[in-house]
Amino acid sequence: MISIIVAIAHNRAIGFNNKLLYRLPDDLKRFKNLTTGHTVIMGRKTFESFPKGALPNRRNIVLSRNRQAAFPGAETFHSLEEALSHCDKNEEIFVIGGESIYKEAIPLAGKLYITEIEDIPTQADAFFPPCDMSQWELIQTVAHETDERHLQRFSFKDYERKRNA
Repeated sequence: MISIIVAIAHNRAIGFNNKLLYRLPDDLKRFKNLTTGHTVIMGRKTFESFPKGALPNRRNIVLSRNRQAAFPGAETFHSLEEALSHCDKNEEIFVIGGESIYKEAIPLAGKLYITEIEDIPTQADAFFPPCDMSQWELIQTVAHETDERHLQRFSFKDYERKRNA
């Protein structure tokens, strides 16, 4: 099972200068809870954005076209297809970014874990690819208002691909 997890603004923005656009502690907590104990697949830039390197308690896979690339604490593969061929077919595998990896993974995914942020950032250079949401069924929504730790309103939205899609 391939799942995509992403935090997106209203304009589908996901990042700027290889950094997340928003600091949302509850979103980071959800990300950790969902992905811990699982395989996470990401592009090189996403891996390089982590201040402490590989994510603990997860199998980290980095996709890179560079055949000599090595990423401490992570396995490297040269395509999403190659990486998936080295994963257990029965586990939930999380695609965690960036933009080009999401684009490749959307047709393969069975679940979307989206944090929708009720804002449009002033600057963004990475965007979640267009996704035909008619192929997805909304399973759960949890709304969060602003508070002292969260400057933007946001909602956790979980989707499953429709069986006939």
